[in-house]
Amino acid sequence: MLAAIDIHSLLQQFVYHPKEPLIFSSGFFLFLFLGFIGIFYLIHKKHDLKLAYVILFSLYFYYKSSGIYFLLLVLSAVVDYNLANLIFNAKKQWHKQGLLVFSLLLNLGLLAYFKYTNFLVEIFCNLSKHPYDPFHIFLPVGVSFFTFQSLSYTIDIYRGDLKPVKRILDYAFFVTFFPQLVAGPIVRARDFIPQISLPTVVTRQMLGHAIFLIVSGLFKKVVISDYISINFVDRIFDNPTLYTGLENLFGVYGYALQIYCDFSGYSDMAIGIAMLFGYRLCINFDSPYQSSSITEFWRRWHISLSTWLRDYLYISLGGNRKGRVRAYLNQFITMLLGGLWHGAAFRFVLWGAMHGVALAIDKFIKEFFKIPDTRFFKIAGILITFHFVCFCWIFFRADNMQIAGDVISRISLHFTPSVFPSFVAGYRNILLVMLMGYVLHFIPRKYEVIAMNWVVEMPLPAKVAFVVSAIVLVIQVKSAGIQPFIYFQF
Repeated sequence: MLAAIDIHSLLQQFVYHPKEPLIFSSGFFLFLFLGFIGIFYLIHKKHDLKLAYVILFSLYFYYKSSGIYFLLLVLSAVVDYNLANLIFNAKKQWHKQGLLVFSLLLNLGLLAYFKYTNFLVEIFCNLSKHPYDPFHIFLPVGVSFFTFQSLSYTIDIYRGDLKPVKRILDYAFFVTFFPQLVAGPIVRARDFIPQISLPTVVTRQMLGHAIFLIVSGLFKKVVISDYISINFVDRIFDNPTLYTGLENLFGVYGYALQIYCDFSGYSDMAIGIAMLFGYRLCINFDSPYQSSSITEFWRRWHISLSTWLRDYLYISLGGNRKGRVRAYLNQFITMLLGGLWHGAAFRFVLWGAMHGVALAIDKFIKEFFKIPDTRFFKIAGILITFHFVCFCWIFFRADNMQIAGDVISRISLHFTPSVFPSFVAGYRNILLVMLMGYVLHFIPRKYEVIAMNWVVEMPLPAKVAFVVSAIVLVIQVKSAGIQPFIYFQF
């Protein structure tokens, strides 16, 4: 009887559970992944079998995150593969345009249904004075990511930048590839599809680089992000009026570090895991808080999204080809829609609008004023940019505008520096973790390269010991419950 119960419990681990999505930092993923990669290297020379095997695992990976909605991936693969072929083979321009519009309506309509139905209904109810009763609509994990990824394929084919793949197997591999599937980086078809036909090759350099990225991503996520989230940031943002202005200020600083370590940690692990299979994904973060302007920040933060919005939205709106004022407006609209992409709430729209205005102002200043390239102005630019980004994060993190207003009010009206000694004493461990996180973020890149090369040059037994030590550390510090990645909700 006991054995039967144990077997049943074990089998339940393989079934979808809404409150327990499959994430890279979970023990169950490690268990699955070790078995998966072992079989992968046994069959990797059989090309079609390899592709089919990875596709099936990727669909299961998404099933463990969103249940039956893994069929959305199947639908996306089938529909966009055929639409892309129709676009490529169409003889008349109006026919190509019509098919592209249909693809856009289908993909964006799907995204709009899952993410924005209740948002639009709420707006309608508020305007019409009707009671708001939201629909119970499940939001599939990462729907925004794989929708944008699939759109890049059809748009590139329409523009003539890419030829369609000949087999649906190859396209399904591109759409479903699990490492970046649910939280990025947003992979471009033109960058990834050419790699699919290549044989699996993992050099010593790639192996070391992958291990370094996976371990550093785990460290960012579990040791830094989850710790300060559970023990500090969540408490502040749950009820900011219970805390002093100083605590609220450091809560904002904590969230800035939390979201960076959480999201860049996922990206690092995704890039590293893909590299173990011989595939290269684009960099998604480049020490963004070292930026000395908001324009530089968006060249370093969520790079795959910012470049996607630039290439497929900003340029489509006209870019800077229609004059300076129109360029500012296009930039503002792009960031406004980028904010809405992140979430169906006015606080996300406000977040995007603030960044859009800041980008326009920054562009205007650089065009009309010559700022000296000195250390003083560099440091001043970093401090101003960082604090502007932190201010915007308040609206991004707060559950509603009331909470955001309370945080700002506590910081501006109830800030008492005299409590700093007792604050440090009471939050010593939190502050030490935050200090460690920011120090690691701001150290020069050359030291990161040195550390990565150190891992690359390790003999294989040392690499194994390094990974095992990292896993033991994660087990020791991780929270009892699963902490999903922040960007799963987008």
